[in-house]
Amino acid sequence: MSVGGATDERAVDTTTLIIGAGFAGIGTAIRLLQQGHDDLVILERDVRPGGTWRDNDYPGAACDIPSRLYSYSFAPNPEWTQTYSESSEILAYIDGMIADHGLDRHIRYSHLAIGMEFDEAVGSWIVDIADREPIVARTVVVASGPLSTPGYPDITGLDDFAGHRMHSAAWDHEYDFEGKKVGVIGTGASGVQLIPELVRAGADVTVFQRTPGWVLPRLDRRVSGMSRQLYRSMPLTQTVARRLWFAGHESVALGAVWNSPFTRVIEAVAKLNLRAQVGDPWMRRQLTPDFRAGCKRLLMTNDYYPALQADNCALVTWPIARICEHGVRTVEGIERRFDCLVFATGFEVSKQGTPIPIRGRGGRVLADEWSGGAYAYKSFAVSGFPNLYFTFGPNSGPGHNSALVYMEAQIEAIVTAISIIRDRGLRLLDVHEPAQDAYNATIQKRLEHTTWNSGCRSWYLTADGFNATMYPGFATQYIAQMRTIDFTRDFRAVAAEVPSTRAGRSSDRLNPGLRRR
Repeated sequence: MSVGGATDERAVDTTTLIIGAGFAGIGTAIRLLQQGHDDLVILERDVRPGGTWRDNDYPGAACDIPSRLYSYSFAPNPEWTQTYSESSEILAYIDGMIADHGLDRHIRYSHLAIGMEFDEAVGSWIVDIADREPIVARTVVVASGPLSTPGYPDITGLDDFAGHRMHSAAWDHEYDFEGKKVGVIGTGASGVQLIPELVRAGADVTVFQRTPGWVLPRLDRRVSGMSRQLYRSMPLTQTVARRLWFAGHESVALGAVWNSPFTRVIEAVAKLNLRAQVGDPWMRRQLTPDFRAGCKRLLMTNDYYPALQADNCALVTWPIARICEHGVRTVEGIERRFDCLVFATGFEVSKQGTPIPIRGRGGRVLADEWSGGAYAYKSFAVSGFPNLYFTFGPNSGPGHNSALVYMEAQIEAIVTAISIIRDRGLRLLDVHEPAQDAYNATIQKRLEHTTWNSGCRSWYLTADGFNATMYPGFATQYIAQMRTIDFTRDFRAVAAEVPSTRAGRSSDRLNPGLRRR
């Protein structure tokens, strides 16, 4: 059966199909292998792995979470060369995990999943692949991630520009910026990293700022060879370092997730940083946010403010009216001409749709059910779509800690669910809808009191203000909820085969011993 096609019984090609060979997909595959699951296939749309770190190789690209924490605890790396690693080093870490665990034999490159449908009669997913035969899998993990498709702003005339155009997630390394007039649209996490590099490259840079962000200093340093040797010879020291970084970032939640006196502390540090680096009062005013720290992503950089004050850089805060054939026109009527436009505008984060068409039990279409905002049971499973799991699913985003800490907790839950399906010989394992609804009602109630829902516009929210992205709490709370999933109470299990004396009946309850603790 292919999506939209007629049902026919096909042999299962694999027990687990993982969509995406980025951090999430590779991490899931490693944990499955470590738990004895070797019947798995990873689909990667590109010709090499890496996900967002493969795509984001623009000048200055780096992580704003310490490398010791932006890695998996089950795949530690003692070789990080600096506190905050650049994209090339992070990509090398992903390649290293693939090599260390022999994952290349499981990865199918240039395989783009374009849709999937659940065959309830046999309990399998039929996944359509562009220009290839469909793949049938007992379980599917959607690990394509929210930061995979470059996003462009909704600006009139976007396609009218006749000059060179590029996105931060699709960088043209052949283009020579020296002496070129370059307009940069976007001053978020990628913008503050690449703008200093363009200034250093000798471009005549104009930065179009819609909203200034809260900018904190980036306390980066080189990791000495002696420290790396210590981590190699005494792995416990690396574990301790990771836990210290984790505890430090957990404390940031007190000011970044909720509006509290600690929020004022973050804002005070950011304002001191601004005053120390920007002498002109008018420019400081233009660079001072009018929203609470944490409402949008906090930015960490040491060279963004100096770059804006360079002789070959200008800051424009007038809203953009339209993009023209030769440049950008702002609302006051001035048209600025450019040789190149750079869009540092992030990604198309799906808060109301799905990365590919997904059809579940009874023909349910997940995109339709998410039309008012995405939701899931504890971010990783959706009722009516059995044997299907998401990494970095709805309401699993952190505002203060490492995404990989959250992702690792999701992966553990996913591996447990897949183990239950395999070990029990289940046809399907599906979330009870009341359990899902109760969980999401609680999450949305908690989100009302967070900084993300305090009034600013951000990629965390849908157009009508629904927060389908962030988790309203500490990382320790998220980890705890994923470790205490009750597969007995909150899921419905249906056996693949039943004894002839009970033909036609199914097991709707799991054994009490299958509760995850």
